[in-house]
Amino acid sequence: MRTYFLGAFFISFALLSCGKQKESDHKASIEELVPTKISEKDISKFKFLEYSIDIKTEKEIENWSSFKELEDLVIRVKKGDLSYFKDNNDAIVKFVIELKEKIPDTLNTPSVNARINALETKILKLESLYNLSSTSKEELSLIIKEFLESVSNLNLQMNKKLEKDSQIIETP
Repeated sequence: MRTYFLGAFFISFALLSCGKQKESDHKASIEELVPTKISEKDISKFKFLEYSIDIKTEKEIENWSSFKELEDLVIRVKKGDLSYFKDNNDAIVKFVIELKEKIPDTLNTPSVNARINALETKILKLESLYNLSSTSKEELSLIIKEFLESVSNLNLQMNKKLEKDSQIIETP
């Protein structure tokens, strides 16, 4: 009986040890999936049409502090600095709300607001993917590109809005 008990004890000990080995292997594989650093060189390889702000638009947004913050964020992201997105959800949500609320009246149109909503989606997606440990470099690169494209599209929409407003169209 005593031999039977000792044999069962050693077999269960061996089985439990095997389980712990598998668990440590699993932890090692998760650590390998931590997103790798995105560099300025990686970001400069992105191919997309980037629109800048016109002079007319610059005059309209000179007092829009949230947009200035967005421009600073874009510059940091282009340099590969994503530290703004590290566990900063509350500040990001507050930033997006201010961006929407403090928009100049001349630019407060459905088309510009739609671009801001698209930008909000990309910012929140970038923040969530950046904070996931399982995000690959390719996934992170793709969402950074989408974020930069959405900023560019916002710039284009604001330029188009002010250009259309400045046109004098006579109807016969």
